[in-house]
Amino acid sequence: MASFSSNQFILQLFFVISLFHVSFATRKLTDLFQEPQTRILEYHNGPLLFGKTSINLIWYGKFKPSQRAIISDFITSLSSSSSQSQPSVATWWKTTEKYYHLANAKRPLSLYLGEQILDESYSLGKSLTQKQLVQLASRGEQKYSINVVLTASDVTVDGFCMSRCGTHGSSRSALVKGKNYRFAYIWIGNSETQCPGYCAWPFHQPIYGPQTPPLGAPNHDLGSDAMVTNLAILLAGTATNPFGNGYYQGPADAPLEAASACPGVYANGAYPGYAGDLLLDPTTGASYNAHGANGRKYLLPALYDPSTSSCSTLV
Repeated sequence: MASFSSNQFILQLFFVISLFHVSFATRKLTDLFQEPQTRILEYHNGPLLFGKTSINLIWYGKFKPSQRAIISDFITSLSSSSSQSQPSVATWWKTTEKYYHLANAKRPLSLYLGEQILDESYSLGKSLTQKQLVQLASRGEQKYSINVVLTASDVTVDGFCMSRCGTHGSSRSALVKGKNYRFAYIWIGNSETQCPGYCAWPFHQPIYGPQTPPLGAPNHDLGSDAMVTNLAILLAGTATNPFGNGYYQGPADAPLEAASACPGVYANGAYPGYAGDLLLDPTTGASYNAHGANGRKYLLPALYDPSTSSCSTLV
């Protein structure tokens, strides 16, 4: 496992904004290169997600079965380490357990694939607001779960391709057995046709910054492979800062989180515009850094390791 010091240039910026009672982090690609800075993610004494938790997938729009399989296999891979070659998705996820140890949490987060809800009729139309994203997220089970809304490539979302590629946040649920819960949610957009140069880097040349050749997508689907990478970034933030008062650096309305503290870094040797010295599939030439379930390969971001105050990668 390779480690990066906190003095890394960044290619991507991530920020959090608030909307009524909902706060959410955003994955954003920008041409701004900041000076190296010290990164120490502080714990703000808020609750973390813990225990056995389902990840429910809400598919909005038309997705091919093969596209749904790429993402659902990634979710399964988060916990099925025994069947994965190394380096693995499960090994990558174990870095988040260090946050729980430092917070003296009751037990770490154990994720599994929950229900999958298909809305192929575009019931809310093909142009969505943030409020409608929360409405879609509310369709999934709201107790001991993370609800992930995935929008198809022909769906536009407020801010998508302009200021964000995906978000994570929380909202109040309806009454569940007489109680009102806060539930965590994530939204990811498919950027294959709308803005691959903005949200699908490094599988597509970026709109800004160094114009290095794009990498081969490990599952041969640019949109879905980019969705996995963005989902991984936001899932790490959801686990360690689900309600805006967990682990982060900087102001609460613009935090750096577990993955966003290490933007643009995927392997040893990374620098602005270069994801790092990744593994290559000898047959297809695709780039990856993690093995998953069902023979899958994925490209996952570096995670900030709170025990070493550095960005840690799988390769």
